[in-house]
Amino acid sequence: MTKKRNDLEHHPKSAWEVYSSNTHQQAMHSLAQRYMKFISQCKTEWETVAEAEKMLKAAGFNDDYASGMVVRSFKGKTLLAVRRGRRPLAEGIRLIAAHGDTPRIDFKQHPLYEDAAVAQAKTHYYGGIRKHQWFSIPLALHGHVVKESGETVSLVLGEHENEPVFAIADLLPHLAQKQVVQKLSEAFQAEKMNVILGHQPLDAQGEEEEEENKNRVKAHVLKLLNDRFAIKEEDLYSAEIHAVPAGPARYVGLDNSMIGGYGQDDRSCVFLSLEALIEQAKTGETPEYTQCLIIWDKEEIGSEGATGAKSRFFEYCVEDMLAHWEPATRLSQVMLASKAISADVHGAFDPDYQDLHEKLNSAFLGSGPTFTKFTGSRGKYEANDAHPAYIGWLRRILNQAGVPWQMAELGKVDLGGGGTVAMYLANYGMDVIDCGPPVLAMHSPFELTSVADIYATYQAFKVFLETPDLR
Repeated sequence: MTKKRNDLEHHPKSAWEVYSSNTHQQAMHSLAQRYMKFISQCKTEWETVAEAEKMLKAAGFNDDYASGMVVRSFKGKTLLAVRRGRRPLAEGIRLIAAHGDTPRIDFKQHPLYEDAAVAQAKTHYYGGIRKHQWFSIPLALHGHVVKESGETVSLVLGEHENEPVFAIADLLPHLAQKQVVQKLSEAFQAEKMNVILGHQPLDAQGEEEEEENKNRVKAHVLKLLNDRFAIKEEDLYSAEIHAVPAGPARYVGLDNSMIGGYGQDDRSCVFLSLEALIEQAKTGETPEYTQCLIIWDKEEIGSEGATGAKSRFFEYCVEDMLAHWEPATRLSQVMLASKAISADVHGAFDPDYQDLHEKLNSAFLGSGPTFTKFTGSRGKYEANDAHPAYIGWLRRILNQAGVPWQMAELGKVDLGGGGTVAMYLANYGMDVIDCGPPVLAMHSPFELTSVADIYATYQAFKVFLETPDLR
C-alpha cells in the first residue's frame, strides 16, 4: 500500500498540542513552579549540589551501597546518584549527565579597593559571557569563605527585598562617544567590570594618623562584612564569591508560557533529571537497568579540575559500584555497554536573528527537547558525533511514549557551535547524545525557556531512565 506524502514527511510536534489536556497542563505548571523555585535558590554550583543532595536524601538516597540507592558528593561541587537495577552492571547503566555551573562574575582573590569615594571589588568573569549584558543590572553575592580555622561561611546577599543589591556601573551615553564606535569586544573591558560594594566612609576614630584615615569606605565595607559574617580581608584569599543576577525566576509573557531567569543553562537539566530520577524512585520498583545521574562542575570553562567531567570522579564511583555489587565485572564492560544523555540545553531559533541560524536544522521553542547529534564547531571539531543506531533507539522509545522531540545543530556552519560533556563520556565507548530544552538568550543574565519544553524534557528523561529495552 502506498503511503501518503504526509506520512513520509517528518514535522516536529508541538509540545503544547501533545500536552493540551487539563491534566498535563496542571502538571506542566506545577513542574514549572518547582523549577522556578529551584533556579531562584540555586545560583552557584555549591547551592545546586547541596539542594540536589537534599532532594535525593529526602527521596531515600543515602551513602550505603547495600540500600541500592546511593548519593555521593565531592568537594561540594559535583554529585553522583545511582539506583541499582535488576540487570547486572555488565549490561550497562542508564546515565544522565548535567552540569551545575553557569557563566557569572567571580571576585578576584584580592578584590577589595577604594577609589573616588567608592568601594569596589575586582572581578574575573567565568565562562562565556557577553560582557555588556552585566553592566547596570542588580546583582547578588553568593559564595563560600573558608577561614584560617577551617570554618566555612556561606554568604548570600541581595536576594531578599530588605537587602541591598550590587552593581557594575555602565558609562553614561554623554561620555560614550568613543565607546559607541568601538568593536563590542573592545568597548566593554573586563578589568572595568568592578562590583560596587559601598560608598559611606567609616567614622574617623579620634586623632588618628592621616594614613589611618585613608580607604575609610573600604574599611566600612570590611566592618559590615565582619559584623555579619565574622570575616576579615585575608579570609577572601580562601573564598569563592560570585556576583550573579539578583532576584527570582519569573513567568514571561501574558500567557505565562515562558520562564525567565538566570542559570537555566544548565540547571534546567539538573532539575529535570533530578525530578525524573526521584519520580522513578518513588514508585518503589527496582529499575530494569541501573539508573545514574551525575552533576558536574566547570563545564563552562572546559570541564577541567577535580570536579569537572575530565576528572575521574565518575570512574571512581563506578568502580565502587562494582566493588559492592559486582566485583567480577570489569569497569570496561560497564562503560562499553552503557547509554547516556549529555543533558544540556540548546540555543533556540531567535526570531530577531534568523540570519545566524540554518532554519531547517534549528531548535524551536515549544517543540520539545532538542537532540544534538554533534556539537563542536567548524568542521565538527571537538564534537561527540552520536551513532545512528543509538539515535534510532531514542526515536523509537520517545515516539512510543508520545513524547515530542526535535533535532538541531547550533547555528550555521562556521557561525555557531559549542561544547558539552558528551565527548568525555564518549571516551569510555558508551553511546551518548546531547539532549535538553532550547533556550533563548543563552548565557545571558536572563535566559528564556518554554514551559512546554521544560515539561517535555522531563518526560523524555523519565522515558530514557525507565524503558527496559536496550536493543
